[in-house]
Amino acid sequence: MADISQHLQEQVLHARDGGHKLNIVGGGTKAFMGREADPDAGTLSVGEHTGIVEYHPVELVLTVRAGTPLSDIEATLAEQGQALHFEPPRLGAASTIGGTLAANLSGPARPWTGSVRDQVLGIRLLNGKGEHLRFGGQVMKNVAGYDVSRLQAGAMGSLGLITEISLKVMPKPAASMTLVQDMSMEEVIRYMNSRSAEPKPITGACWVDGKVYLRLSGARSAVEATADKWSGDVMEQGEKFWQSVQDMQHEFFAGNDVPLWRFSVGSTAANPKLEGDWFIDWSGAQRWYRGSGELKDMEPLAKAAGGQVSLFRGGDRSGEVMHHQPEALKGIQRRLKNAFDPDNIFNPGRLYSWL
Repeated sequence: MADISQHLQEQVLHARDGGHKLNIVGGGTKAFMGREADPDAGTLSVGEHTGIVEYHPVELVLTVRAGTPLSDIEATLAEQGQALHFEPPRLGAASTIGGTLAANLSGPARPWTGSVRDQVLGIRLLNGKGEHLRFGGQVMKNVAGYDVSRLQAGAMGSLGLITEISLKVMPKPAASMTLVQDMSMEEVIRYMNSRSAEPKPITGACWVDGKVYLRLSGARSAVEATADKWSGDVMEQGEKFWQSVQDMQHEFFAGNDVPLWRFSVGSTAANPKLEGDWFIDWSGAQRWYRGSGELKDMEPLAKAAGGQVSLFRGGDRSGEVMHHQPEALKGIQRRLKNAFDPDNIFNPGRLYSWL
């Protein structure tokens, strides 16, 4: 573990003085996300900025440097019977907590336990002026104005370099069980939403290859009572299955030959009419599609389903890969960018060509 914040600060100041751009890199496992990185920009590596700063198991709070691998964090929490309930995807052994927040990635429990954005209590951030700033804290409280800590979720490093993150952690559930049964895609949206509406300990609901998977987690008595009441076979390798979903290691996600699209839509909406393979997660709110196409053709389908779409992996990444934003929102994002990074040093064009 090492604190290299001063070295990182010096690099930012040097880039600003020289009029250079910087591509922020952590573990490098999310390099495929967003638009293509600026080939003329230098590299600002946070991968060596690692270690747990503070951990208070009784208070359920963890403060950690941004380059710390997720595996190290999870191992430390497991010793105290705790976990990150947003189930961060480990896209590789080097996946870091800073990259997880910057990319706004959460696992299959997200609709029930919250996203990475929901769990962030505070951050430290190097802005484009080289100032090392602190936002938020280590307790949940009301925020007036912009909640800067949570603005980092999905910003892809465009608002500055995250150096430190304080997170809420939770106890691991006492028991977990997965029910699986055959079901068509036409039936599964209604079924998953119906189950999710019941006051039961559900923490996962997805569909792939003609089967629906429901995960129950919590007190053993509640899990077993629900399993007895609901239909479906108990899956022997349930934990292994959900880990593959969380880390995007399920065979559906294998290979880069066919573009992978992410639809974030209303959970009860009808599935977009597209020929190809689908993986439906988050009880219908997140839908992965494998197939060729263009963003301009995908956006109307996502909008009709009450949401947005992005080209998550593969395909042409020289153009826009994120759903187009209305002019009012673009204006807000530009003003935020100018406030935090007035010289446009960090990850230029990585999120949008105009940012």
